[in-house]
Amino acid sequence: MKQLPMNLSRYRTAAALLCILAFLIGLYPVGAMAQQADYDPSYPQNLLPEHLSCSSAILVEAETGEVIFEKNADARIYPASTTKILTAYLGLLYNAENPDLQVTVSASAMDVGEGSSMIPLSFGETLRFEDLIYATVLRSGNEGANVIAETVRGSIPAFADMMNEAAESFGCVATHFTNPHGLHDENHYSTARDMSVIARAAMKDETFRDIVRRDRYEMPEDNIYKARTLYTNNRFMRNTADNAETYYPEGIGIKTGNTSAAGYCYIGAAKRKDVTLIACVFHARSDTARYTDTIKLLEYGFTQYTGISIAELYTRNPRVVDIAHYALTDSNLGRLTLALREIQADGDDKLVTSMSNIDYLAHHLNDITITEYTRAFSAPINEGEVMGTLTYYDSNGRPVVYELLATRSIARRPQLAPSIEDIIAYTDSDGNPFPRLTFEFVMLYIALPLLIIFLIVRFFHRLRHRKTRKKKRLRNIEPQERYFR
Repeated sequence: MKQLPMNLSRYRTAAALLCILAFLIGLYPVGAMAQQADYDPSYPQNLLPEHLSCSSAILVEAETGEVIFEKNADARIYPASTTKILTAYLGLLYNAENPDLQVTVSASAMDVGEGSSMIPLSFGETLRFEDLIYATVLRSGNEGANVIAETVRGSIPAFADMMNEAAESFGCVATHFTNPHGLHDENHYSTARDMSVIARAAMKDETFRDIVRRDRYEMPEDNIYKARTLYTNNRFMRNTADNAETYYPEGIGIKTGNTSAAGYCYIGAAKRKDVTLIACVFHARSDTARYTDTIKLLEYGFTQYTGISIAELYTRNPRVVDIAHYALTDSNLGRLTLALREIQADGDDKLVTSMSNIDYLAHHLNDITITEYTRAFSAPINEGEVMGTLTYYDSNGRPVVYELLATRSIARRPQLAPSIEDIIAYTDSDGNPFPRLTFEFVMLYIALPLLIIFLIVRFFHRLRHRKTRKKKRLRNIEPQERYFR
């Protein structure tokens, strides 16, 4: 029998190794490999859904809720600890009515299950309610969420009902909560789109924004613990050497989440040049990937949206008016560009809009502002002279008022007769209450009336003379025949 060139066991070993390698490759998502190969951070505007490792995501503009980017945004997800966004928000609304409230941790609140994230708190601990909310969000403490729920509604089921009512009032259509902390439950679910709605509502609260922008919080001493510093586990907000890949300098919060069923989740917000964006990422591949997915979304959004002021829009399409009676030496033939100068700023004149909409807004500025001209468009014009006002009203009805100024001087054509304004100004400046005796005055106010009187007298004189002549022509007519008896 002819001997094989290699030992059969070597073939079997090689085949086994290939099978293991194929299995490992199968575990690594093809989409993840594609996004690593295709995504170029130098061109964030080219982001595609396959560049994200997460299964569901959405990016919205915070003020209007306009969707900028989405990936399976309506698919059902488990929100995990991002649930605490709504829990903390409802707690803050309750705390606003009870600012000095002290709460005590109950035994039922401490029943959170093994492996839960903790602040930590202890049974019987008494602390300020607002401190509890800060600690719950920064440390993602499940027992803290339970204390908030029991404080606001008396029990966890009652608070879950309140959460569902609130979500519905915000406009969520595919969300149901069963607890305040986000531990897995088949009936505790939402979508990326609905969670963006909840995040937008919470981020409108000033205290909530203060909580989520922090990377630490100084907890005061209470009856159990001494004063201590609590650090956030949100790597998006922690500027440390080991967080270089996940820290985002323009980040302003907000919340992490993670369970075996939910995967790695993150809802993050950032602000750049008056634009605030909120990105929601669910079921990302890893702890780091949830942050890098969020950063990709935010960077994409900032290439699509920008903040711009009314003054900046005006410079793209300034007012130009035509001035009458300009001197013939004026090379621009009376065309005058008006500059803008702010004189009253009760409101906010910053607009957030897509890049593609800027030119439209600039050329339709009349649709969102009110222009009033206070000066006639007639020479002479002096540089810097106020020609009118332009007023913008922000979303709260507060005005921002600008003056419209002449950018150059325009001389008047010398041979033109004086304008009505010139005559009025000249008359007002004349201290003599009686008109001066000039040739024009004599002709207009003395000679003309005398001429009219003369013509009237002459007319009546001629009329009388005609009647007299007519009478002289008449004579007595004697009868031609006489008859006598």
